[in-house]
Amino acid sequence: MINMNQLKKIMGIICMLIAPLVVYFLISGAVQNIGEGTKDINKPVPWIIIIAIFTPIAVGFFIFGWYAFKGEYRQLPESSDEI
Repeated sequence: MINMNQLKKIMGIICMLIAPLVVYFLISGAVQNIGEGTKDINKPVPWIIIIAIFTPIAVGFFIFGWYAFKGEYRQLPESSDEI
């Protein structure tokens, strides 16, 4: 049976794997769609905005996964006195 700390480590690994994939798919989607038509999705400005917003989120997701994998969330505070 998997306990909570093992589950947190597994989810940390999953977060670290998903974060670069999100950035890769954003960039590959931009490369495929820019310049192929007249719709707004085919212009570079929306893609630059989307990539600029979601890349730091993905980096934060990776950092969160790293801390979960390293065990930083093993003991969570139960009250503000423990912080």
